[in-house]
Amino acid sequence: MKTIAICNQKGGVGKTTTAVNLGIGLTRLNKKVLLVDADPQGDLTASLGWVWQDDITNTLASDMENIINDKPINITETILHHNEGVDLIPSNIELANIEALLVNAMSRENTLKTLLSEVKDSYDYIIIDCMPSLGMLTINALAAADSVIIPVQAQYLPAKGMVQLIRTITKIQRRINPTLKIDGILLTLADMRTSIAKLTIESLQGNYGSAIKIYNAIIPVTTKAAETSATGQSIYKYSKSSTAAKAYENFTKEVAENV
Repeated sequence: MKTIAICNQKGGVGKTTTAVNLGIGLTRLNKKVLLVDADPQGDLTASLGWVWQDDITNTLASDMENIINDKPINITETILHHNEGVDLIPSNIELANIEALLVNAMSRENTLKTLLSEVKDSYDYIIIDCMPSLGMLTINALAAADSVIIPVQAQYLPAKGMVQLIRTITKIQRRINPTLKIDGILLTLADMRTSIAKLTIESLQGNYGSAIKIYNAIIPVTTKAAETSATGQSIYKYSKSSTAAKAYENFTKEVAENV
C-alpha cells in the first residue's frame, strides 16, 4: 500500500484534477484506491459528484475531531463509493475548524495518519488532495504520506514557489516523517505553443531534474479537463479520446511503474 500526497501551496495548479484522474486511472489498472479530500473547500468531493458537501454527515473533519477528542471512529461510515470504482473520504468547510483544534492536540502532526491506519490495509493506494497552504492540515498529509507528487503549472511564477514547498517537505522529512519521498513533479495546464511553458520546463529540469523526477507526461491546458469537475466524472469517462485523457493515462502508468 502506498499513500501519496498531491501537494502544492499554490492554488490553481490542477491538484484536485490530478487527484481525481490519478485515482480513477489507478482503478482502471485494477488497483483499489481511496481518495482523501484534505481541503476545507471540498473541491475533490464536489468533483466526484457530491456538490452539497455541507449536507454530508460524516466527513474527514468529523473523524479527525473524534481522534483529537479521543472518541471512537467508524471510518467505514464516512467512506463514499464513486461509480468509477474509487472510494472517497469527503470534506467540507468544517475541516477549517480542525486546523485550529490541531494546534493544541496531542501528536497533532499524526492525526490524519492515525485515521488512515484504520483502512490502509484495504487499499493499494491512498491519495490525499492537499489544500493550497502549508498549514497543519498539509503537514498532517505529509506526515501520513509515503511520497509527494507536486503539480506545477507551466508558468514561471508557480514554478518559482517550488522552493518554499521543498523546504517544508525537507523539514517534515527531518522532524516527522523520515521516509517521506518526492515521487516527482507533474507539469500541468501547459500550453506547449508558448515559449514560457518551454522555458518553465527547461528551468525545472535544470534546477531539480538531477534530484527529482519530472514526469514525462505533461498535462495540457484544455477545456475538457476543466469541465470534468462540474460533471462528477473523470476525464476518462467524460472525454476519453481527448489529449488530457491520454496525458493522464500516461501519467498514471508512470506512477504505477514507479512503485
